[in-house]
Amino acid sequence: MTVQIIREAARDEGFQLCGIAPAVAATGYSDLLRWIDAGYAAEMNYFADRIDAYEHPRGVLPGARTIVALAFPYPSGSHAGATSGQGRVARYAWPGVDYHDVIHPKLKRIVRVIDEAFPGTKSRGIVDTAPLLEREVAELAGLGWRAKNTLLIRPGVGSYFFLACVVTDADLPVDPPFEAFHCGTCTACLQACPTDAFPQPGVLDASKCISYLTIEHRGVIPVRHREAIGDWLFGCDVCQEVCPWNRRPTRRADEDQDAGGFPTPTLSLAELFDWDEDTFRARFRKTPFWRTRRRGILRNAAIVLGNQADAASLAPLTRGLHDVEAIVRGASAWALGRLSVDVRHLLAERRSVETDPMVIDEIDAATRQNATKNKPPSS
Repeated sequence: MTVQIIREAARDEGFQLCGIAPAVAATGYSDLLRWIDAGYAAEMNYFADRIDAYEHPRGVLPGARTIVALAFPYPSGSHAGATSGQGRVARYAWPGVDYHDVIHPKLKRIVRVIDEAFPGTKSRGIVDTAPLLEREVAELAGLGWRAKNTLLIRPGVGSYFFLACVVTDADLPVDPPFEAFHCGTCTACLQACPTDAFPQPGVLDASKCISYLTIEHRGVIPVRHREAIGDWLFGCDVCQEVCPWNRRPTRRADEDQDAGGFPTPTLSLAELFDWDEDTFRARFRKTPFWRTRRRGILRNAAIVLGNQADAASLAPLTRGLHDVEAIVRGASAWALGRLSVDVRHLLAERRSVETDPMVIDEIDAATRQNATKNKPPSS
């Protein structure tokens, strides 16, 4: 009966799925080591920095015995895509609030329920901020299976949800694991990935992933991946959008409202180049976009505008070419070079005062590309 109280509390907090798994040594620990050794973690050094803690949930909570695995929904509605001058936003960010700020208070309330039901025990709520293999735990708790795109999928629900866990030293009765694998022979997610970020089923090379490149990556986005980013300003949903388990609506519209309120599937890009650091902070401080900081968002915006190659983006990209951040200037130069407008004079003007070697290289390459793109037709 006490476990039912926990499940009811999870439901009352808006969690879509709830299951209980044993706190056992991670079977995927060796896979994690190989993944890091292969370089697939890219610059996410926090994996290696606390690698020992991933081996067992005791690394999160000493004496851990069971884990309450939870799934919290985010918008699953259709994405019409972006028109010129707009950038697409991954569904999880549509609500415009940091999901950590939404989910953590819910976990704290569930922890209190466990504390009251099992006096003297200790529990800790986490949502992707601790060294725990959440998808393995969720599978052990019966929530779904780990798919070829590495995400957890639940039949009848899909994959549009956050995973969260409450690790506890309370001895709770566990649920049977989810043992079926429903991907079958389907490889839609692997084939649709714009950057070929899956070296094999179930393995993601983060260094190629658009979500990583546009959110976690702090440096220059490699030229070889820029076109593939398309109109994705922040994150990417491609491997989920093509998944058959997500094709049909998995929730009613009112449930999508509960999952985030008023979705913002796209952002206008030109105005971003008018924002200074204070304006960006005031607008995005409590949103997922804060993760990338201003320089990351403008870097991404420049790349999207370059892919759209609309002459109307000349003005914002020119402002970006003179931005205080070198990474923004470099991306803006690349984007300007792709326009069907002769911008060589603008690039030359900036080059005459530019001091950053990376930006100079970007300007030189953009100048060559723009010259080729706007070469007069031969008579």
